[in-house]
Amino acid sequence: MSAFTLALIQIILGSFLIICVLLQQRGGGIGILKDVQTQFYSTRRGLEKVIFNLTIILGALLLVLSVISLIIK
Repeated sequence: MSAFTLALIQIILGSFLIICVLLQQRGGGIGILKDVQTQFYSTRRGLEKVIFNLTIILGALLLVLSVISLIIK
Protein backbone atom coordinates (compact mmCIF):
# COMPACT_ATOMS: atom_id res chain seq x y z
CA MET A 1 0.00 0.00 0.00
CA SER A 2 1.52 3.30 -1.05
CA ALA A 3 1.75 6.35 1.17
CA PHE A 4 -0.64 8.26 -1.09
CA THR A 5 -3.32 5.58 -0.84
CA LEU A 6 -2.92 5.44 2.93
CA ALA A 7 -3.24 9.23 3.21
CA LEU A 8 -6.35 9.21 1.02
CA ILE A 9 -7.97 6.52 3.18
CA GLN A 10 -7.13 8.53 6.31
CA ILE A 11 -8.79 11.63 4.85
CA ILE A 12 -11.93 9.69 3.95
CA LEU A 13 -12.10 7.98 7.38
CA GLY A 14 -11.52 11.31 9.13
CA SER A 15 -14.36 12.90 7.18
CA PHE A 16 -16.74 10.07 8.08
CA LEU A 17 -15.64 10.29 11.72
CA ILE A 18 -16.43 14.01 11.81
CA ILE A 19 -19.86 13.36 10.30
CA CYS A 20 -20.61 10.62 12.86
CA VAL A 21 -19.60 12.85 15.76
CA LEU A 22 -21.75 15.70 14.47
CA LEU A 23 -24.76 13.38 14.06
CA GLN A 24 -24.75 12.32 17.69
CA GLN A 25 -27.24 13.99 20.01
CA ARG A 26 -26.16 16.54 22.55
CA GLY A 27 -27.12 16.15 26.22
CA GLY A 28 -27.62 19.60 27.70
CA GLY A 29 -29.47 21.72 25.19
CA ILE A 30 -30.52 25.25 26.14
CA GLY A 31 -31.39 24.18 29.68
CA ILE A 32 -27.71 24.12 30.58
CA LEU A 33 -27.62 27.93 30.26
CA LYS A 34 -30.47 28.36 32.76
CA ASP A 35 -29.02 25.85 35.24
CA VAL A 36 -32.05 23.63 34.82
CA GLN A 37 -31.60 19.90 35.23
CA THR A 38 -33.73 18.59 32.37
CA GLN A 39 -31.23 16.01 31.23
CA PHE A 40 -32.04 12.35 31.73
CA TYR A 41 -29.94 9.35 30.93
CA SER A 42 -31.19 6.48 28.83
CA THR A 43 -29.73 3.62 26.88
CA ARG A 44 -28.85 4.05 23.23
CA ARG A 45 -31.24 2.33 20.85
CA GLY A 46 -31.65 1.95 17.13
CA LEU A 47 -29.87 4.41 14.87
CA GLU A 48 -28.30 6.25 17.82
CA LYS A 49 -26.54 3.05 18.89
CA VAL A 50 -25.39 2.32 15.34
CA ILE A 51 -23.90 5.82 14.96
CA PHE A 52 -22.20 5.53 18.38
CA ASN A 53 -20.63 2.16 17.53
CA LEU A 54 -19.63 3.38 14.06
CA THR A 55 -17.91 6.39 15.64
CA ILE A 56 -15.85 4.10 17.88
CA ILE A 57 -14.93 1.81 14.97
CA LEU A 58 -13.95 4.69 12.69
CA GLY A 59 -11.84 6.27 15.43
CA ALA A 60 -10.02 3.00 16.05
CA LEU A 61 -9.41 2.45 12.33
CA LEU A 62 -8.08 5.98 11.94
CA LEU A 63 -5.73 5.44 14.87
CA VAL A 64 -4.44 2.15 13.44
CA LEU A 65 -3.92 3.66 9.99
CA SER A 66 -2.07 6.61 11.51
CA VAL A 67 0.31 4.28 13.34
CA ILE A 68 0.85 2.25 10.16
CA SER A 69 1.54 5.48 8.29
CA LEU A 70 4.21 6.41 10.84
CA ILE A 71 5.84 3.00 10.55
CA ILE A 72 5.93 3.12 6.74
CA LYS A 73 7.58 6.56 6.58
